[in-house]
Amino acid sequence: MGTPRLTLAVLTVLPLVLGCAGDGGGASAEPGVTGVHWKVDSVTVDGVTRQAPADAGAGVRFGTDGTAVGSYGCNQFGARAAFTGHRVELTHAHRTLMACEPERMAFERALSRTLTGRSLAVGTKDGELTLTARDGDRVHLTEEKDVPLYGTRWTITSLGAGGTATSLPRPARGSAHLTFGKEPGRVTGRLGCNHVTAKATVRDGRITLGPAYTTRMMCDASLMRIEKRLLRLFDGTAGYTLDHRTLTLTSGNGETAEAVAGR
Repeated sequence: MGTPRLTLAVLTVLPLVLGCAGDGGGASAEPGVTGVHWKVDSVTVDGVTRQAPADAGAGVRFGTDGTAVGSYGCNQFGARAAFTGHRVELTHAHRTLMACEPERMAFERALSRTLTGRSLAVGTKDGELTLTARDGDRVHLTEEKDVPLYGTRWTITSLGAGGTATSLPRPARGSAHLTFGKEPGRVTGRLGCNHVTAKATVRDGRITLGPAYTTRMMCDASLMRIEKRLLRLFDGTAGYTLDHRTLTLTSGNGETAEAVAGR
């Protein structure tokens, strides 16, 4: 989910977790399929196999509540996931509205066409998952472990408020990042321009950040605007969600910061 975004700076965050998803869950999922992040390696359509672009981050996680969430390689998506026997069908899919470079978008179209709205046979073996449609189109995936919160360099990719998320401007991409340390309970990093350090206490899905101590440099105006928004996460408590390689922080007033794990 650390995907370079082009063309559209602002996206509308569509519902990725469907409130009524459990109604379509149907039978239990295949053992070992739910609760795992599955990275998409390739998709085969009409006999032609496309390998996932490098660092596209395409993948899916099936929940035990009859939902599926993931990424097509550029856009995030959510859907209902109904398992019946050794088959699964993803319906009522919603996705974000970003645009990426042509190679990613071509792969995304092939993947979304194959993955959603079709009955797919489920095959698992030694950490691999194959989803195959009746006409032979298929998606090949491999299991990937979640990245730990602590000790990971989390690079900020977008900021959000009021239901929308905005990608960081080009000068700021890759410059804002945070790393959480379990001992002695601190966060360090850079806010786009200045370096920062603060106390950080993690408990029950929330992170309490102490006052930010920063350096005193002045940078490009766009970097300073990003820094000002990130500073609002400090000296307060933010909720956090960790999904594979993506960390989302949500402040008490609803502002969000999304970050991806460095490779």
